[in-house]
Amino acid sequence: MNLELIKQGVVLLIAGMGIVFCFLAILVLVTTAASKVVPRFAYLLPDEAPKKKPAPAASADDAAVALAIAVARSRA
Repeated sequence: MNLELIKQGVVLLIAGMGIVFCFLAILVLVTTAASKVVPRFAYLLPDEAPKKKPAPAASADDAAVALAIAVARSRA
């Protein structure tokens, strides 16, 4: 193999890993800064109050099912 080709490969490897490392370091710094800055502006977008789901109303079908279960248990 050509030694010059291996040298170019190593240089490319180091350059690529360096670029990725710098990008990830910047990403960590920006995320950390954002987590400290965003709470200061939280009052601009307040959380909505949680909406309560209404309880389902008992229908005539529920009564019919309960009656059928009671009859089946009394026969057993």
